[in-house]
Amino acid sequence: MSIAISPEVAERLRGFEAPERLGFGSVMAPVMFRAVYQDGCWSGGELIPYGPLQIDPAAKVLHYAQTCFEGMKAYRRVDGSIGLFRPEKNARRMAYSARRLCMPEIPEGMFLEAVRCVTAYCAYLIPAASGESLYLRPLLIGTQPDLSVSASNIYEFYVIASPSEAYHSGNMRVWIERDDTRAALGGTGDAKVGGNYAASLQSVAQLKARGYDQSLWLSPSDRKQIEELSGMNFFAVIDGQLHTPKLSGSILEGVTRDSLIELAGTLGYRVHEREMDIDDLLALIGSGTCSEAFACGTAAIISPISVIGDAGHSVSLPQVPGPVSTALRSALLDIQEGRAEDPFGWMQQVEPASP
Repeated sequence: MSIAISPEVAERLRGFEAPERLGFGSVMAPVMFRAVYQDGCWSGGELIPYGPLQIDPAAKVLHYAQTCFEGMKAYRRVDGSIGLFRPEKNARRMAYSARRLCMPEIPEGMFLEAVRCVTAYCAYLIPAASGESLYLRPLLIGTQPDLSVSASNIYEFYVIASPSEAYHSGNMRVWIERDDTRAALGGTGDAKVGGNYAASLQSVAQLKARGYDQSLWLSPSDRKQIEELSGMNFFAVIDGQLHTPKLSGSILEGVTRDSLIELAGTLGYRVHEREMDIDDLLALIGSGTCSEAFACGTAAIISPISVIGDAGHSVSLPQVPGPVSTALRSALLDIQEGRAEDPFGWMQQVEPASP
C-alpha cells in the first residue's frame, strides 16, 4: 500500500518539541494516519497533521458506539533502533473487534503499514528511558450521518501516537466490583470496543473516592469468578505458580497477557489458566498462600497490586512488588528494549523516516 505524505507533515514534525514530563497519553504526536472506507473499499492511506476531526452530529459512532481501537507500543532499543512489539497480534484483534461491531475489517497489511509509517515519522519522539515508549492508538469509527439503527456504510481509520511514560508505574490498590459488570457473556467483552470502557467508568469514579485505583471485575452471571481489571488482565502467584482467569468470552485477550504466559514458561514458572473464585483468592491471600497479585497490559506493562478492597474490609498482599512480577517485568522489557535476545520473534524493527 502506498501512503501519501501530506506536505504539511514536515513542518509539523520540525516544529514539535515534547515536554520533559510526558505522563501517559496526554502528549500527542503532531501527525496521524488516515484512511476511509466507502462504497465497499478502502482508500489509499495518508499521513496528515494531527488535529480535530470534522464529523457530522448524526454520525453512527456518536449514537450507536460503532467504534473499536487498539493499544500498542514502539520502543527505542538500547542499540538505538526502533522496535514494534507484536503488531500482528493487534491487527488480528482489531479485525475481530471490527467484525463484532459489524464494521469492515482493516486489512492486516494496511494496519501494519499504517502503524509502521506513524512510528517511522515519530521515531525521534520515542523516549529512551526504560518503560517509556511511543504509545500507538489505531481506531476505527463509523461516520455515516444516519439515525437509523443500522451499521454505517462509511468508516474512517486513524492511527495516532503519544510519547508516554508507563500508564501505572507504582503499586495498585484494587477494589472488588460486586455490583456492576463491564460486559455480559455473549456481549462485547472479548472485543476492544469503546462501550466496554464506558461501562466501567461509574465503578472507577466510585472506587477512586474510596482511595483505590482500579475495579476488579467479576463474572457477569454470578459475580463470583475473577475476570479482569478495567483495562488490564489479572495474575496471582499461588504457591510459587502463576494463576490467571481463563478466557471466558467476556474477557479481553490481552497481548501482554499472552506474552507473559509464554515468557513465564521460559523462566521456570508454571501457569494455570482457570476459573478463579474471588472469595477463595481472598482466603489464600489471608493465609499467605497467595504471595503476589499483579495487573498487566500494554499501557501498564506490569503493575503490582498492594491491596484488594472489598465491602467492609481489605487484604494486603505480602510481597509488593514480588519476585515473580519483578522477574517477568524485567524479562519482558529486556526483550522489548533490546537488552536480551528475542527467542519468540516478537519485535519488528522500524527504520526512522525523515520529514
